[in-house]
Amino acid sequence: MNVSVVLFTADLRLHDHPPLRAALEGARQVVPLFVRDRGVTDAGFAAPNRLAFLADCLHDLDAGLRERGGRLVLRSGDVVEEVCKVAAETDADEVHLAADVSAYAHQRERRLRSALEADGRRLHVHDTVTTAIAPGELTPTASDHFAVFTPYFRHWNGLRLREPLAPPRTVHVPEGVGSEELPSRAAIADVSPGLAAGGEREGRARLASWLRSGLAAYEDRHDDLAGDATSRLSPHLHFGTLSPVELVHRARRAGGAGAEAFVRQLAWRDFHRQVLAARPAAARADYRTKHDRWRSEEAARADVEAWREGRTGYPVVDAAMRQLRHEGWMHNRGRLLTASFLAKTLYVDWRVGARHFLALLVDGDLANNQLNWQWVAGTGTDTRPNRILNPVAQARRYDPDGGYVRRWVPELRGVEGGAVHEPWKLAGLERAVAGDYPDPVVALSDGLARFRQGRGLD
Repeated sequence: MNVSVVLFTADLRLHDHPPLRAALEGARQVVPLFVRDRGVTDAGFAAPNRLAFLADCLHDLDAGLRERGGRLVLRSGDVVEEVCKVAAETDADEVHLAADVSAYAHQRERRLRSALEADGRRLHVHDTVTTAIAPGELTPTASDHFAVFTPYFRHWNGLRLREPLAPPRTVHVPEGVGSEELPSRAAIADVSPGLAAGGEREGRARLASWLRSGLAAYEDRHDDLAGDATSRLSPHLHFGTLSPVELVHRARRAGGAGAEAFVRQLAWRDFHRQVLAARPAAARADYRTKHDRWRSEEAARADVEAWREGRTGYPVVDAAMRQLRHEGWMHNRGRLLTASFLAKTLYVDWRVGARHFLALLVDGDLANNQLNWQWVAGTGTDTRPNRILNPVAQARRYDPDGGYVRRWVPELRGVEGGAVHEPWKLAGLERAVAGDYPDPVVALSDGLARFRQGRGLD
């Protein structure tokens, strides 16, 4: 009786799952396998918020498989060793895996293919599982990837996507395959108190609600900090509890300007993944060589700590950093503002900020996180690398009444209206109310002067 193994990684769902569909079509029995990969843990990517969300996802995936007569098999250790062990235990002919873009994922695929072939087994790697368009499917004439988003999106938007696949009706797992106990969110320490729940059911419910009541207004409201009008689907895309192919199809069916703006954001995600697939070193090295004279982390220690704690004296920056700590998530406009403040106003190496984000973000995706940080820092794909986001001007534009700031910075809840964005200008009773709130760590004019000098713009 032939058997196939499906190695789940960042694709923790049953809807629209090409590796699972292929395995079920090619074998009478299938082992749905997840490996708690020692390589990921050793590399420092096992942040508490993502481990907690992952625990939710694994429980939900297991429940979905059990409803179909199957179950999830969980192992821990070196991913290649564990997959080969399961394949040997079940005499599996094939292993199916979703393609991914990081250097680690490429190495994992090479090692796994070599080990399986040595045992007379085959590895099948499937595209468009974690992306809508596979990295490398679109390339400009003179390069192996697009370095600018606009031409990439023009080509991306013209491609026909495959149709989403229905979830399986039944999954038959070989008897006797050993599995570890699934992890529990409750057993994980240092999880953000406001962390959202994970799992495919949760993701699909959130998607249905978003399509019904949020998508239409997305173009007009996606930068509204107080309105919190984004989809909040990024954790589900990161863990693959939702399919990007399905999201694009369903948004396009809904139609309208909001859907177009949302699809564009999904294309940004694919854009960053095709950049990282072509340039894996961009996860840690400048994508463009700038030779920036960053302030060292040691020299900027007090400023960096104030930034991490949300005590910079710039309320919109502090609000976003406190949201990150409480929820393990941050509004996209907040991500841009806080990154610009660290990399350009404080002139600290973008890698310092990227590490902090990865330590807390539940959607801490290597491609999106690192390349968005590089975009803001001016070392990445931004065609205007010297742009600086003024936190006061941005706050007035995207949080005009100060609702976002008052939500996350309780010291300033007694300050009414837009005055909350410049507490150093307050007088009298309002200044006394905000007395526990710090003064700015740096004047914006001084930060701009330091940035211009460091970039050689003067």
